This record gives sequence, C-alpha cells and structure tokens, in this order.
Amino acid sequence: MLQKATFLNRTARFILLPLLFCIISFNCKKADSLKPLPKATVSSEISKLAAGDKPNIIFILGDDIGYELPTIDGGQSYATPNIDKMAQIGMRFTRFHASPLCSPSRVMLLTGKYNFRNYTVWGVLDTTSKTIANMLKDAGYKTSVVGKWQLDGGDASISAAGFQDYMIWSPFTSKNGERVKGKGSRYKDPVIYQNAGFLPKTLTQGKFGDDLFTNHIKDFIDANKSNPFFIYDAICLSHEPFEPPPNNPDFATWDPKTSTPDTKYFPSMVNYMDTKIGEILDKVTEAGIADKTLVIFVGDNGTDESIVSQFQDAAFRGGKSETNEAGTHVPMLMWWQGKIMPGTQNDFILDFTDLMPTFADIAGIPLPTNYGPLDGKSFYAALTGSSVPTRQWIYCYYDANMQGQPDKPPIGWVQDTAYKLYDSTGLFYHYSIDLQEASPLKNSRLTPAEKSLKKQMQGILAGMHN
Repeated sequence: MLQKATFLNRTARFILLPLLFCIISFNCKKADSLKPLPKATVSSEISKLAAGDKPNIIFILGDDIGYELPTIDGGQSYATPNIDKMAQIGMRFTRFHASPLCSPSRVMLLTGKYNFRNYTVWGVLDTTSKTIANMLKDAGYKTSVVGKWQLDGGDASISAAGFQDYMIWSPFTSKNGERVKGKGSRYKDPVIYQNAGFLPKTLTQGKFGDDLFTNHIKDFIDANKSNPFFIYDAICLSHEPFEPPPNNPDFATWDPKTSTPDTKYFPSMVNYMDTKIGEILDKVTEAGIADKTLVIFVGDNGTDESIVSQFQDAAFRGGKSETNEAGTHVPMLMWWQGKIMPGTQNDFILDFTDLMPTFADIAGIPLPTNYGPLDGKSFYAALTGSSVPTRQWIYCYYDANMQGQPDKPPIGWVQDTAYKLYDSTGLFYHYSIDLQEASPLKNSRLTPAEKSLKKQMQGILAGMHN
C-alpha cells in the first residue's frame, strides 16, 4: 500500500496528522539549511528513451481539485478509481503545489514562469509569452488544447501559444478592457469554440462539455498516432456551478439556464471527471501507444471553499483562493508504461514551473534559451530512475487584486517541506505542524537552525524579482 502523504487540514483539533508529518519529514528534525529531499524510490532497471525518440504527452488538468479529493491520497468522500489506478500503475506525487487560483496556475504551467514575470491581467495570457506548446511544436509535435481556456484572445491567442488544434470553452475573458461575463454553459448544452467560431447548438444541445472534449481527444489521438503529440486537456470538471453530469439521474431534466446548482452534485462531478480520465487511459492502451505516451493528471488549485470533504478521517474544507496548503497543495499522478515503475511515490516538493524543463527532457530537446527567465527544475530523472536534481524550495506569487479583492495586496512566499516565509508580511511558519498557519514563529523563540533557515529564505525572496 502506498504511504499516505500529509496535507493541510484547516481544523485545529486534528493533531495526529502533523505529528505524523513531523516524523516522516527531515525538515521537522533539522532546519539549519534547505537540504535536498530524499530520492524517489524508482527502479534503476526502468528502460531509458532511445536517442531521438519523442514520446507523446497528455497533460490532464482538473479544475478546483485539491489534494484531499482522490481516494489514493486519503480522500473518503468520492469515488476516484481511475486516479487511484494511475497511482497503482504509475507514480504518485505527494508534494506538488499550484497557485491558489486557476488562471495564474495555467499561466505558470504553460510558460514555466512565476506569475510576477508575465501575469498582470486576470485571465489573460500575454501573446508574447512562449509556452510548452510552442516548445514542443517547434520540436515536431502536433499540439492540441481542449476544455477550459480562460486565457483570452480566442483563435489568435491559442495559435500564438503554440496550439495547432483546439476545442475549448471560454475563449475570451475580456472585451474593450472589461471582463467578460456570461460565458455560457461549460457542462450541459455547452458553449464551445473551435476553428475561430462557436459550434452551432445543433451539435451541443443535450450534450455535456467534457464528453465532447474527451471525444475530441480520442479523435486527435487516432489522427496523430504516427506523430509525437502534446495534448493539454483542461477538464472543466469540477468547477462550480455544481450541476449534475451524465452519471447523475438529474442530468436528463437539467436546464442550465433555469435549474439551481447545488453542492450535492459535487461527488457526481468528481466521479465523472475520474471517468473521463479513465477513458483517456483506455484510449492510450487501445491505440497501442502506452509505451510511448506519458499521461499526467494534476489539480489546478485547491477545492472550492464551499466543499467540505472527509480526508483521513477528518472534516476538510476546500481552500481555493487561500495561500495555505488547502489552497495550493494538489494531487499529481503520472503513468508511462515501461518507463515509470508501477506503484511508486515521489515526495519531492515541486510546482508548475517544473513542467516545462521536465517536458523538454522527456522530448529529448534543449530547454529554449530565447523564452526569457524560466523558473522550474526538471524532475525527469525521478521518472526514469536516475538521481534527481535537488529542488530545495518552491516559490509562489499571488495577486488577489485581479479577483476584485483590493484588501489583499500581492504576496509571495517561499517554502520547503516544513517551513514557509511570506515576503510582504515577513510571517514565518512551521507549516508542517501549524497546518492552518495560525501561529507565526516569533524571532525571539526561533532555534538557531530556524534563524539560519529564515535568513536563507529571506535571501531567496530578496533576489526573486531581480
């Protein structure tokens, strides 16, 4: 059985989890420096890529999916057999982090940069920014994006981002400098954009958005089996509005214009998202390309704050938009038949900026030197059994003003596996045992090791924007 990783629990009464975390985390024992994390447990016999071979990459991004939801990570409220299967046949990552919200996470993952560098307007991807799709397209990949775009610009922006094929929801987020409202349904009777126009209602009436997107992925795989391809599958599930998917009996009579959303549908939505993941796994196997296709599933930020789930025998409220672990700690799983040893676990601390350099290594291409500063570190070695380049800390920059929260100034933070330091407030937390970040550490009570670590983190923050 895979070891359950600890995760933020926002209720203070559950003390055993942080104690367990402290036992298994080296940083709880010694904080005198930002030490390398232990190597992932991966077989050294896993075969390496042949020279010049470029595997396919399918990147599945769940919407508002926190770490507490999948059963394999300790969730007890939802049926996620296909996500759990990915852990059994592939690798589970226990310390992957996102931004507290979806659009900044998407810009970060696509461009490999922390948000202070290139994310200045909500829901807009600067068309001068180069992306993972640009990099892989230039290396000969066929590229496709399906699902939730929400990065503005429609066809022109999608093409500039390196995608040759698309079927999306939310192509535009602004008009004449104003934020677009009423983008249409993403679920039943979806409003879908393709080939620089919206699909007619005759093709979408009574249909479900993620069904159409998944079918498009299957067709794209069939059409491109002889070429290396990259698919960015930005699943709409399980973002609000909370509506019944086709696996719920209420779907038949649901009218997205008049029916009332309800959180009672959230379990069905999570399960149906899992079903779509399973369909993609099955398609990869049926197409005979499992040995040359990496499939990734990850959440884009914490679960909606209106959702309370059971996680490791405790009540757990979602933390979307919060800067603590409930807002940024997300599940990630990878499957690559014959390359990733089944049932393995990676405990390295990672974030979305690490994907671009990792994908470059997977494709066997150099990381672009004309994309400007890139912030990530490749963890490709962890997948193939080699020694892992150490990543001792991660960083995040978050500007809540873009979401209409002027009372929350932009903030950045650096964290290792146990401690966390914020820049604008200077608050320093031993978050692995203070899971709510309720008790900042006072300078007068810091141990010599903690003082040294805090000084190192202050140096990281001071140099981050240079």
